[in-house]
Amino acid sequence: MPLLPPEILAQLAPTAADPRPVLLTIAGPTAVGKTALCVQLAQQFHTEIVSADSRQFFRELSIGTAKPTPAEMQGVPHHFIDSHSIAEDYSAGRFATDCLAVLSELFQKHSLVIFTGGSGLYVQAVTDGLDELPGVPPEVRARLHAELAAHGLPHLVAELAATDPVAHARIDQQNPQRVVRALEITRATGRPFSSFHTDGPPAENPLFRNVKVALTREREALYQRINLRVEHMLAAGLLAEVKSVLPYRHHHALQTVGYQEIFGFLDGDYDWAEAVRLLQRNTRRYAKRQMSWLRRDPGYAWVDLSKIQTK
Repeated sequence: MPLLPPEILAQLAPTAADPRPVLLTIAGPTAVGKTALCVQLAQQFHTEIVSADSRQFFRELSIGTAKPTPAEMQGVPHHFIDSHSIAEDYSAGRFATDCLAVLSELFQKHSLVIFTGGSGLYVQAVTDGLDELPGVPPEVRARLHAELAAHGLPHLVAELAATDPVAHARIDQQNPQRVVRALEITRATGRPFSSFHTDGPPAENPLFRNVKVALTREREALYQRINLRVEHMLAAGLLAEVKSVLPYRHHHALQTVGYQEIFGFLDGDYDWAEAVRLLQRNTRRYAKRQMSWLRRDPGYAWVDLSKIQTK
């Protein structure tokens, strides 16, 4: 059985009508099986993988990010894995600039490159580009982070709902980085964050042709994989990893599932059993939000991995 449906495989070679190389984007929720499929595809097409996982960039975060191990990579080159330190700030805009430079080099030796990750905004930044946004004074950002620390995320989400209901409906309301970003633009400019978004399809990229695939599984099967992954993370030493990055706990990469639940345990907010329950529940909720993000983009072809024989 082929790794992808024939109608998708038929799109993966440059043609006389469109000689651009192909960027094959493999997206999908956490634990769906992106890594295994991408490695097999990279072996089949003798190519390399570029990661768009916004937390796997950081060398200090491995267990809680389900970073692929050398054994899982099977010798396939992976770019943007362990490329930065958690001490650095790394935005989607910076990633897009860096990633496009790497892709330009890779396309000189490959007619197809695989691009994968569960961070929708970082994937979109490369495949479709980002809207141009105005600069924000540092004091506006600092004030919002102070309010986040003092009053919690629901306080800022309520402000976003009141000032920009369009952005409130679109963005991940459980992601502090996204909520703060929307509010800082609104406060700094006096215009809703959503008003800076352009409508219509993205412009064609002269560097490559996009082929986008979104992976899915039957819900109960995906949830079982998520619960099993959490168990493996805990057995591999997630608690020790979280303790090691406590000095950076306010970094946006740590305001996420896998770390926040353990921080709460370390703060004494609940016991270990509750931390494990929250970690599994919140990971399932995160997977649902990832799926919702992908469904907004009609450019994705959906593939049910339960119908594909992967190793």
